[in-house]
Amino acid sequence: MLERLAELVNADDRLVLRGRYVTGTVRVDVGDDAHYLDIAAGRVERVRTGPLVMPVTRLVLRAPRAEWAAFWEPRPRPGHGDLMALLRRRVLAVEGDLYLFMANLRYFKDVLEKPRERGGSLVSPVRAATRAVAFTEPVTGRYVHMDLPGGRQRIYVEEAGAGVPLLCLHTAGSDSRQFRHLLNDERVTGRFRVIAFDMPWHGRSSVPAGWRGIEYRLTSDDYAGMVLGVCDALELDRPAVMGCSIGGRIVLRLAREHPERFRALIGLQSGAAVAPYYEREYLHRPDVHGGELCAALMSGLIGPDAPAADRAETLWQYAQGGPGVFQGDLYFYKDQRDDDIASIDTARCPLYLLSGEYDYSCMPEDTLAVAAAVPGARVTIMPGLGHFPMSEDHEAFARHLLPVLEEIAAAG
Repeated sequence: MLERLAELVNADDRLVLRGRYVTGTVRVDVGDDAHYLDIAAGRVERVRTGPLVMPVTRLVLRAPRAEWAAFWEPRPRPGHGDLMALLRRRVLAVEGDLYLFMANLRYFKDVLEKPRERGGSLVSPVRAATRAVAFTEPVTGRYVHMDLPGGRQRIYVEEAGAGVPLLCLHTAGSDSRQFRHLLNDERVTGRFRVIAFDMPWHGRSSVPAGWRGIEYRLTSDDYAGMVLGVCDALELDRPAVMGCSIGGRIVLRLAREHPERFRALIGLQSGAAVAPYYEREYLHRPDVHGGELCAALMSGLIGPDAPAADRAETLWQYAQGGPGVFQGDLYFYKDQRDDDIASIDTARCPLYLLSGEYDYSCMPEDTLAVAAAVPGARVTIMPGLGHFPMSEDHEAFARHLLPVLEEIAAAG
């Protein structure tokens, strides 16, 4: 699979440009066979097969032959399609210059995915644009000033529709633009008042005046207080709350501690804990482009069937995150667990869990473990979807979400 790698990489001018700061030899071990990629400013000059006598390498990537074979399938199975997925499953070892690897993660991902082009691309193709009539979306945005655990905050809120309040919580490092499809879906807004807000430090919400001297770090206490504070400020009467990733984690605490405040809770990509599988210090370093790295890390968490435009928009929002914000969110996501989920009473507040099968951060088994621990929790593993169902492929997501919303609306 690697013998044509130089030809495939060097024919891709954008990929070569992306790797313009990568020079040196990278060893890729496919089982017991060693392959040496000699790279000069992003170009693969040659691929040598070992063993070699005293080779000088900057980086080594090692995995069993069967794992590489699954990785190079035209449409890999969940958990096999991304370098970070292999790391998460502990079947890939990365050794040597880890700075080189993390600072150029998107380049190394794209280089090693090139052999898939023999059988087709994992990513849906970009469709030709068609001329459309201009229109205005039925979404209104405003700023709300409120007291939250971090002090007085200026929060950006947008909403659409009328009916049952549905408060939406975005993922770590991104913002409420992830819910734009939901805000424009008349099947939802005809019965629900859909509300999404940018957390402080995120998107269009403001930051503290002294942000340069503050290390942002999200805690479970602050996050729960933030959701309750937004509900109070907007005078929401027992809203339904839907959160994804970190939002899917905090709904578990809300279900346990404040069931009387909500008519239903929906956890997307919801797990009680996620074990770290990469060093987070690279997310906030002056010698690493944080936006590029965040987008590269998230790229493999999107399902293979996502429309190209929605895939691009999801990753662009990550590339725009403020310095250190994603890292600060991950303190809550990876360092703080929720070990008391068994005390959640779904008779007081229904809990729905929806997770994409291609998510290797909060894996399907993590969500299934929550469902097993919480009597009465309703769980669905969504085929073909990844970590960002509401933004990566709304129509596929809607097939699972709409029946849930129908139940919530019917309950009154």
